Parts: sequence; structure tokens; C-alpha cells
Amino acid sequence: MARKSLVGEVADDLLDRIVAGEFPPGSLVPGELELSAQHEVSRMTVREAMKTLEAQRILSVQRGRGTFVNPVPQWNSLDAVLRAASAEIGHDVAAVQLIELRRMLETGACALAAQRITPEALERLRDCVAEMRATHASDSLEEFVAADLAFHDVILEASGNMFLTAVFQPLHRVLEARRAETSAVPEIQEHAIVMHERVLAALETRDPRAARDAMDEHMTQTLDDLVTFIQHGARA
Repeated sequence: MARKSLVGEVADDLLDRIVAGEFPPGSLVPGELELSAQHEVSRMTVREAMKTLEAQRILSVQRGRGTFVNPVPQWNSLDAVLRAASAEIGHDVAAVQLIELRRMLETGACALAAQRITPEALERLRDCVAEMRATHASDSLEEFVAADLAFHDVILEASGNMFLTAVFQPLHRVLEARRAETSAVPEIQEHAIVMHERVLAALETRDPRAARDAMDEHMTQTLDDLVTFIQHGARA
């Protein structure tokens, strides 16, 4: 894994402090001089880190007053929102809510895709499932996750709705990290392969209801696996 830049480290540390409640919404964050001394970096590095968080709407600059923390609903970084939600409502609850969001988006996308999918897109989905089987057999977690994510990306693309694709795009990085956690469990990989095969079969029928139901079943299995193998497993 590539080492974070100094700007990234300062931004990430300040976000951690915000999420931990040291700087709640509406509060003033330390100035450049204080943060540069704390991190032993230049003021320019701190300034760029602050700009990063400002671009994500985590911080807002009020001229003449300073830099303040925005309420979480105003943030536009899904990764940051997930970190804040995990701290506020707990990692387990946040993970469940993420699946709820996926269910709303992906079942509709799958229904649209069933009506619009091309033979080429269906073939790409078959390739993704074949890659999932192969990488499961060879115990290649990173490649398995990549094939899993690619399968869902093809469906979003096949939906033909550019707004749906744009809305879902910020989820990709978050889902990649989550998939790496859940897909490390062999049983979850096995279930995922079966579910993806069912979604593919439903899309091949071009029946929107069948496709929606298959994706909904996949989301239900994903939630069940999260609870059974990850959340309960961590407490065992």
C-alpha cells in the first residue's frame, strides 16, 4: 500500500479528531500555526490539508472568523460520512445501513438493466462470474473482490441511467474496502458466487421483476452473511 502524503496524513488526522468528537459540528478547528506545530510540517502542508477537507464540505472557512466543522449531513465524502456514522451509531449499524442503501440503488438498477442489457454486457457478466469462481478456487482475495465489483459496475452501466451511475460512483471505494473484509471469509465467497449466478440468470431472461428479485435476494444474503460471519463472528 502506498504511503500517504504529508497532506493526506494531516487531513486524515484532523478528520479522526472531528469524528472522535474533539471538534464537534459548529466548532472552530485549530489554525495553521497550531496544526503545523503539532504535526511538525509546513503551514503550506496544513493549508492544503484544510483545503482537502473543505472540498469535501467537512470544513467551511468563515472569513475573519476561522475554519469551522460542518454538520455531517453536509459532507460530500462518503468515506468520511461512513467513519462519522460508525463512530456515532456503531460500525455494525453503519454497515447494515450501507447495505440498505445498496439494496435501494441496485435492485432498481438491475430491473432497468434487464430491459436494456446488451449481449456484450451479458458476456462481461459471465466473465466476471467465471473470474469469481477461478479466484475463489485459487484463494486470490484481491482478484475476487475486483471481479465482484466489476459485476455490479456492468449492471449499473447496463441500466442506461447516467444519474444512477453517478450517484453510485462514490460508493465504489467504500465498497472495495468492505468487500475485502467480508470476502476474506470463504463461505461468503461461495454464497456470493451463487447469488451472482442467479442475478445473471435473471438478467438473461430480460424480465425486470425477476432481475429485481434476484438482486434483492443477493442483498438479503449479503446482510445475512455480514451478521453471521462478520458481526457475530467478531463477538465469538
